[in-house]
Amino acid sequence: MELPDDLIYTEEHEWIRRGEGTAFRLGITDYAQDQLGDIVFVELPDIGATVETGGLLAEVESTKSVGEVYAPVAGRITAVNERLADEPELVNSDPYGDGWLVEMETPEAVPTMLDAAAYRALTE
Repeated sequence: MELPDDLIYTEEHEWIRRGEGTAFRLGITDYAQDQLGDIVFVELPDIGATVETGGLLAEVESTKSVGEVYAPVAGRITAVNERLADEPELVNSDPYGDGWLVEMETPEAVPTMLDAAAYRALTE
């Protein structure tokens, strides 16, 4: 299982790449995409939408099931990965790169969550 050291992780199998200030990019982990199987559809929020901590952020549909992605912090959606509309399989093939889901800004600092070692321990 691939786990980049420069990301932080949630217990709900999401990764966060910190950006400038209170901005960040979010996706699902290699572990999560592997558990879902072949991803065939990704539903993302609208740019400008606001979400609450724990609120539904996206739905990822695979040949096995539908997975829900929840916001780790409250914030406003500033970008969505529009490539996923035509290429949802990017979440499988490159979950930490081209398979990202959304970019957000939060009014608070992005919290410290799990580092790669702690997330690895959670999934083993």
